Amino acid sequence: MILSGLEIEKEIAKGNVVIEPFDRSFLNPNSYNLRLYDELLVYDEETLDMKKANAYRSFKIPRSGYVLEPGRVYLGRTLEFTETKTLVPMLEGRSSVGRLGLSIHITAGFGDVGFRGFWTLELHCIEPIRIYPFVEICQIYYHTIQGEYAPYQSGKYQNNTGVQPSMMYLDFEKDRD
Repeated sequence: MILSGLEIEKEIAKGNVVIEPFDRSFLNPNSYNLRLYDELLVYDEETLDMKKANAYRSFKIPRSGYVLEPGRVYLGRTLEFTETKTLVPMLEGRSSVGRLGLSIHITAGFGDVGFRGFWTLELHCIEPIRIYPFVEICQIYYHTIQGEYAPYQSGKYQNNTGVQPSMMYLDFEKDRD
């Protein structure tokens, strides 16, 4: 079951959901709008390799905007820090953003119960588009979970503080006998 906006607000009051900073004007009938932080990360590698930490650079999005080009992935993050203690968080782009041909995630719109941190956004576009810092770019919504569960606690992206590149290479370092 997806929580209504009013239920999201109740869960915040109970401490089961954290959105910081919280602004009630971003609350929707069944979601909450999150904003784009003013930093982007782009990979410097011509070919990305799953087994290594790929080189990248980060930069600030100027107030005058920055043009994203098709064929690249730009990593950003939400301005808001979120935490969910008893619910499954999900992230989707706003319809107004999608209608401009901009996607905010490729496959990472699904969160885990217990996740704490900023959401990394995988921005890619169909045609060139100028984006701006602090724009309401996506929305978070929450599902209830049924059955026993162990909350996400020590994953490689837990408690992040900035835009995070892929850390898939760590999966290859695990002992997988």
